[in-house]
Amino acid sequence: MKNYLKSILSLNLIKKIIYKNEYSPITPLNDNVEKRKVLDILGGDLNPDKVFYVIRRYPGTGLFSNLAYVMNHIQIANRMGFIPVVDMKNYPTVYNEKEKIFGTYNSWEYYFEKLSNFTLDEVYKSKNILMTDNKFYRDKEFKNKITSSNLLLEILKKQIKIKKTKLKTINFLKNKLFEGKKILGVHHRGTGYKITEYPITINQMINIINEILEKENYDKIFLVTEDLNNFKALKNYFGEKLIYLDSSQRGVNNLDVWKTYPRTLHRYKLGRDILYETFLLSYCDGYFDIETNPTEFAHAMNLNTNQKRYTFNNGINKPWYFFKYMNFSWHIKKSLPEYLGGFKKNKKPKKK
Repeated sequence: MKNYLKSILSLNLIKKIIYKNEYSPITPLNDNVEKRKVLDILGGDLNPDKVFYVIRRYPGTGLFSNLAYVMNHIQIANRMGFIPVVDMKNYPTVYNEKEKIFGTYNSWEYYFEKLSNFTLDEVYKSKNILMTDNKFYRDKEFKNKITSSNLLLEILKKQIKIKKTKLKTINFLKNKLFEGKKILGVHHRGTGYKITEYPITINQMINIINEILEKENYDKIFLVTEDLNNFKALKNYFGEKLIYLDSSQRGVNNLDVWKTYPRTLHRYKLGRDILYETFLLSYCDGYFDIETNPTEFAHAMNLNTNQKRYTFNNGINKPWYFFKYMNFSWHIKKSLPEYLGGFKKNKKPKKK
């Protein structure tokens, strides 16, 4: 038994070292199903004529990945005649705070309205409950590419309701930043994204933006990036032409963005800011990005029907299963010339 415990502790230590940059919830899991008695699960007292479909995603990932997951399960609930309920209180995401936000511990309700009028307390005292199994299937019907499914687009339009206070702030920011200007939206992923994808390098980003600006006369560039190096480089190059949300948190890696806690309610604000930024990107006159979940939702919302869209793809960086943070292939390709396997359009841009 002693040797077994030692092996478990050693394994956990190794995992912490290997996955040191992984972000995780700061609030504990409270598994209602595991803690209930068998008889309680088989038959509660309330709502015997209804079937509740509890959508959980623990610990989840980014806000729009979580939203895509919820929407796919709403699709299942609609098909089966179940009542969908999102539980991100007992099954917290990375955005959950230790104290209540807007009177709730359920992080879904930080940003979105409830899917029904039933409270979690009432749902868990009801007779018929089904729980999602916390998996994102990504099959022919279960998709994170929302724009490829008319059913998911309909769910986004009719069943996903943003908090009214959030919509009011988004409208204020749009008028403040965009009024009377032609805006090119730019989403430049970095930090941990280099592990699973080949995001655009700083040189590529500047070169491609310059190509766009040569063809189209944009007054301002609205930049969204969680990567501090990307932000500094584009700010230094484009100067006053660049606009952005001052509140957004940026860092050189995931530890900077997620593991530090530089402001009150930091985890909630990370979700709030990317929500604001994604709506604003959807309002832009032009939009440049690689394929990301915010891009998918910005396109799906289609808040500017005349928006011109530009994209560029470096391909996928297949991560190593265990030592994924030791996969430096993106950094190697970034440093190589194109004829030796480096990225296209990655030459150092000319100074303005």
